Amino acid sequence: MKLLYTTFVDTMNKGEKLFLVLIDPDHFTHEKQVVRFVEQMNEAQPDMILIGGSLTVETTTTIIRQIKERCTLPIVLFPGNAFQFTSEADGLLLLSLISGRNPDLLIGQHVVLAQTIKRSGIETISTGYILVESDHTTAVEYISNTHPIPRTKPAIAAATAIAGTLLGNRLIYLEAGSGAYPPVPSAMIAAVKEAIDVPLIVGGGLRTVEEIQTALEAGADAIVVGNILEETPELMTSFAKTIREYRK
Repeated sequence: MKLLYTTFVDTMNKGEKLFLVLIDPDHFTHEKQVVRFVEQMNEAQPDMILIGGSLTVETTTTIIRQIKERCTLPIVLFPGNAFQFTSEADGLLLLSLISGRNPDLLIGQHVVLAQTIKRSGIETISTGYILVESDHTTAVEYISNTHPIPRTKPAIAAATAIAGTLLGNRLIYLEAGSGAYPPVPSAMIAAVKEAIDVPLIVGGGLRTVEEIQTALEAGADAIVVGNILEETPELMTSFAKTIREYRK
């Protein structure tokens, strides 16, 4: 399999875009849900699958195995804490919540998991995670016990992203949180993209083709969609088509 990070970089260098579908194990409690969702993914063919959520769950490994029985798309962990790690995935976004000041999510959980990750041999991508203000308290904001960056302060987001890359982050993940509304402002996406030279992932609150197009035009290299697809998985195909057409 092609290295996952190489996929991010090559796509960015070509001026193309990636479509990542996020699956929260907390919301997939029955195998029938997974089967239906995988059928939709096989039709839409996103570039990668992200697996992760804010709570501690014991079903991550099971869901990954269920997906792999039916789908060949690469699966990347997007963990909310160390307990969500499993070597069953193809890769790991090693998230550092650089927009917050909670040391446990800056380095603490990483120390707990470091030896296990190293022994597993899983491809690991250091990722600076930046949480942006929404119109309500999101699960990640509550669980992480951190304050998001105000949505009217793109310069702060840009400076935070720069700091992350200087510290060695190879991806920047900019998001408003699961189920957030409204999504990350286009001015903030543009400011962050202009400030960094690594791939930029944008997610949280993207519910429509128009919102995805706005994020792409602002500079997102990869789009992540999750919550809305749990409710209406049939939207996945139109989202994928939008991103592919943007590539062309």
